[in-house]
Amino acid sequence: MIELFSAHSHEFLVGFGWTLLASLIALVGSLVLGTFFAILEVIPNKITYYIARLYIEVLRNVPLLVITMFFYVVVAQIFKMNGFFSGTIGLMLYTSAFISETVRAGILAVPAGQLEGALSNGLSWWDGMRLIVLPQAFKYVIPPLGNQFVNLVKNSSVLAFVAGFDLMYQANQISQLTFDTFNPFIIVGLFYLVITLPISYYMRHLENKLAKEA
Repeated sequence: MIELFSAHSHEFLVGFGWTLLASLIALVGSLVLGTFFAILEVIPNKITYYIARLYIEVLRNVPLLVITMFFYVVVAQIFKMNGFFSGTIGLMLYTSAFISETVRAGILAVPAGQLEGALSNGLSWWDGMRLIVLPQAFKYVIPPLGNQFVNLVKNSSVLAFVAGFDLMYQANQISQLTFDTFNPFIIVGLFYLVITLPISYYMRHLENKLAKEA
């Protein structure tokens, strides 16, 4: 395995870089989108609620690979996207649906009096949500958000199906070249641990820190 990594370290490191980039873009995008649709769900307006529900239910119940292939085969023909961007956008949209449900649960966990107090002090509904409710909501949902971030990194392996240059794509290429169907994927698994373990430990540390401050 060491010999294999030495011979193909460049390919593995390139895949590691693309996986990190895809994960970072999808993480930020899915957090923004998920929070936006979570807010749409709790706005006292049926139209925005049903729009958000449609978005969430469709993306949650369609396999990630199907979403990714839709962007790679259909949307990419219109906007000329490569496999990396097709896979990253699919990953971002898919994850945002789960994050939306997580953030919505956090919003509903905040006592209703918090928002009512903000409104009575002259804040608009949006300002009350942004300044008062959301900061508290995120404290409640740090553990499940951490799980979603870890899942996002692992799900980034879907880029291999659309030539996204990620770790799994590089492992497949090396495996076909060397006829080694075992060691390349062990190395890739170790690379994924390098990404996911720090996220898990940091989210646990943040959870404990906020618990002590409460």
